[in-house]
Amino acid sequence: MLPKLITVLRDGYTLAHLRKDALSGLTVAIVALPLAMAIAIASGTTPDKGLITAIIAGFLISALGGSRHQIGGPTAAFVIVVYGVIQQHGYDGLLLATLMAGLLLLVAGLLRLGSLIRFIPNPVITGFTAGIAVTILSTQVKDFFGLKLETVPAEFIAKLAAYAGAAGSFQAITLLIALLALGIIIALRLWRPAWPGFLIAIGIATLLVQLLHLPVETIADRFGAIPNSLPAPSLPAISAARLLELLPSAATIALLAGIESLLSCVIADAMTGRKHRSNIELVSQGVANIASALFGGLPATGALARTATNIRAGAHGPVSGMLHAAFLLVFMLALAPLAGLFPLAALAALLVVVAWNMSEIHQIKRTAQGPWPDFLVLLLTLALTILLDLTIAIVVGTALSYALKLLPQPPQHRA
Repeated sequence: MLPKLITVLRDGYTLAHLRKDALSGLTVAIVALPLAMAIAIASGTTPDKGLITAIIAGFLISALGGSRHQIGGPTAAFVIVVYGVIQQHGYDGLLLATLMAGLLLLVAGLLRLGSLIRFIPNPVITGFTAGIAVTILSTQVKDFFGLKLETVPAEFIAKLAAYAGAAGSFQAITLLIALLALGIIIALRLWRPAWPGFLIAIGIATLLVQLLHLPVETIADRFGAIPNSLPAPSLPAISAARLLELLPSAATIALLAGIESLLSCVIADAMTGRKHRSNIELVSQGVANIASALFGGLPATGALARTATNIRAGAHGPVSGMLHAAFLLVFMLALAPLAGLFPLAALAALLVVVAWNMSEIHQIKRTAQGPWPDFLVLLLTLALTILLDLTIAIVVGTALSYALKLLPQPPQHRA
């Protein structure tokens, strides 16, 4: 149960290591800056909440975690859950649910339950990940097309109906800015993959909107000025009735945070040849979510794309993730007014790319070519994630997967 940071420091930490971690931390911070704000907006709250989460939770996940290269913060996987909790219980309810989820993760880590993730079948993981991707895409239609809608329903079918009703209000110039940002991101990934495509796309879109005085809604237009400091920590309102009411939401957040963080660790291990410590990773996720809630932030977990970026940038160890959080704090203190000029359409384009990356199209195709029970489980999990609830999808998908394995298998014919 020893954090990787302590192991890395005990092995000897030199100035050369610090230089590598500083460069990789800065690289990841540049990627995380627009992404954290976009995720917060898609989740139904203000962009500063995403920055707070990336700073507070991101620092703690790296400092206390069981992975050498894990980067933590708000992730797109939480959009569907956070949006629903805010709609039903308000933002104060989300803070309490996140605090409770942190405690559940802390207990899970202390009880050494980190290895349980291997019992969730791959088709279930692929199904709920793809379902989350579809849901994220559905949340970005309003800002991508510039639709005039006061509120967007949380339910998938109701959301599509609302978009159809507002289709006549779409803004051509908003759509063009979104398509421009999307095209820049795709082009840079093809020809200059090492460049920070997200930030470059957001920067070019912002310059065009400001220089040409285009009527495209920005962060500041909708949310006002972004705060340039962290809030003081405080506890959300707590009562026995409120705890009971929010327990299902807290369990969903804890389940998703645990799965996402450990999956990210497994993939980081595959990229580096190292091995993470799953139980201390869950403990760090618990501490990070408790702290995020106290500072008014969102649920946090390991961020796969940012973790992979960290590895590719040459990070030596957890100090890189800690410095990524420190750089984000500097950005927040110094650049908050500039961030307020980001067009919401460009941020929507960013999340469209994130959703595509999450969609697991290649894995879906591979599963479709395999045994039919696996593909059935994948489709059911995907549908339940989109139409009902993430926890229901995981529980039902896992139960069905194991039930199907009990069925008699067709005889194998020898050639």
